[in-house]
Amino acid sequence: MLVNMSITRLVSVLVAGFLASCAFITVNVYFPEKEVKKAFQTLDDRYLKEGGETKPPVEAPSPEAVPPPGEKPQSLRHGQRWSLSLGAAAWAAEDLAGGLVAELSRMPEVVRAYEEMKGRLQLLDRLRDSGAVGESNAGLLVVRDRTKLGGSQAVVDAENTSRTAVIAGMARAIVRTAGQPETPDAIGQVRGRAAASFAQTRQDAARQGWWIQLVNGRWVQK
Repeated sequence: MLVNMSITRLVSVLVAGFLASCAFITVNVYFPEKEVKKAFQTLDDRYLKEGGETKPPVEAPSPEAVPPPGEKPQSLRHGQRWSLSLGAAAWAAEDLAGGLVAELSRMPEVVRAYEEMKGRLQLLDRLRDSGAVGESNAGLLVVRDRTKLGGSQAVVDAENTSRTAVIAGMARAIVRTAGQPETPDAIGQVRGRAAASFAQTRQDAARQGWWIQLVNGRWVQK
């Protein structure tokens, strides 16, 4: 009897330990930095440039598709990470960026955010020209001189809400494209880097004289 009780307790302890260890298992999501920046640039060209028209979303190519002889090869997947052959790297990168653009273009909240951002563009350009606001390293606008802001605080807040929606959409798109479940942990792994890539895209497009925040937190004029 005592032996049976000891075995039962041992089994219970082992099962509990196994379940506890499973609770701490996380899946690392690969972050394709260059492709994310290219996707943001493509979306900017599509939705924010003057005269730009809203285009229908492009279809993301199937990762299982095998190209016919003579065509450029698709990217390959091993497990849960992208694995690129050296000869196919450039083409696969463009393929992945296009897939991210397609995912984001199918998110109504992201498309709406870009449309709202375009409507504020001229006013925000004037605020950036004056030095009232600057481009932070987190992808958001930061008020630098309230004396030049006028009554535009609500516009800055609305812009940051739109940008937050775009960044969150990119984080979800990365997780989807990686073939991972959209869990808070998976999205949280890539959201910060998605914000940093969005910030870099905004700063790359900034005009001379605009204030931008470097990675180390220091503000400089471009």
